[in-house]
Amino acid sequence: MKFFCVTILLFSSLISFTQSKDEAAIRKLMAVQTASWNSGDLEGFMQTYWKSDSLLFIGKNGIKWGWQAALDNYKKGYPDTVAMGKLSFDILLIKRLSADHYYVVGKWSLARSIGDLSGHYDLLLRKIKGHWVIVADHSS
Repeated sequence: MKFFCVTILLFSSLISFTQSKDEAAIRKLMAVQTASWNSGDLEGFMQTYWKSDSLLFIGKNGIKWGWQAALDNYKKGYPDTVAMGKLSFDILLIKRLSADHYYVVGKWSLARSIGDLSGHYDLLLRKIKGHWVIVADHSS
């Protein structure tokens, strides 16, 4: 019985360590997004997304598919640093769904001289080739 309890404790500790390591990597990904956006670097911002035609975006104008379509949409909606403003994220939930999938919910805010914007988002992240990337983004 003692061996069983020790084994369960060690296994639980390992899962917790892996989970906290993954959560730290996801928080870092969100920080990279913020820094890229705030320096006017949309291409850098988009490096945190899955570079695939299967990338899913859902926004106020409906569903969009694909990395390039998402980048083009950002460039159209935010043509300069004035329109981009300063981005901040408030992460409300990070939930492990599986060893290679996380779900993130939060609030985004843009502080802009032309009028502030804010809303909420939920993201599905997937670990691909050892790196976390956003595979689905629903922002409103």
